[in-house]
Amino acid sequence: MKSEQKPVNTDARRERWAGHREQRRSELTDAAIDAIRQHGPEVGMEAIAAHAGVSKPVLYRYFADKSELWLAVGQRSGALVLDAIVPAVAAVREERAAIGAAIDAYLTHIAADTNLYQFVVHQPDIARHRDVVADVVDTVASGLARIFGDRLRARGLDSGAALPWAYGVVGYVQAVGDWWLRQQQPISREALGDYLTTFLWGGVAGIQHAADVPGGLAAFGQETT
Repeated sequence: MKSEQKPVNTDARRERWAGHREQRRSELTDAAIDAIRQHGPEVGMEAIAAHAGVSKPVLYRYFADKSELWLAVGQRSGALVLDAIVPAVAAVREERAAIGAAIDAYLTHIAADTNLYQFVVHQPDIARHRDVVADVVDTVASGLARIFGDRLRARGLDSGAALPWAYGVVGYVQAVGDWWLRQQQPISREALGDYLTTFLWGGVAGIQHAADVPGGLAAFGQETT
């Protein structure tokens, strides 16, 4: 009597392979970030593969080209920026101090991780099928908007300002921070943070004129007096 053969579960096998592939891509992305930090933003795929302990063909098995690796590194970079900013903002209560904390955390992060920043933001000769810098801005701004929105709602205020406020902060600080790095930090991080916080706070405090509730954002303006 012939034994009945069990059918091969191709779906389960496919899922296991997909899980293995994602895990391996994550490990190689980590290795690429280490290589960028060690060798600089112009590091090539061969050096990245060597740093990861694999051959170039193996690296290309998981990333079709440098553009695909750049995208993965950029997405991981955005998460690192958010990990630096969110706890710093959450640790303070006053809104002006929250802006200052976000700015200082961002400037500290890019100054400490300049090679990675340069690789993501100023990488030449990359076929940019997606704008990873915009993705990073979206990630960071969305995280800040949640914090700002929670603070506005906690005061009984309209949270509609949270998202544009967050994008304004991120875009402005990113542009000035990029200048600061390109000019090799011509002023101290602390001084630059104070300048940016003062400028941005004037705009934020002005939202009180458009508030939807009696008294508006008057509470936000108390620190400006």
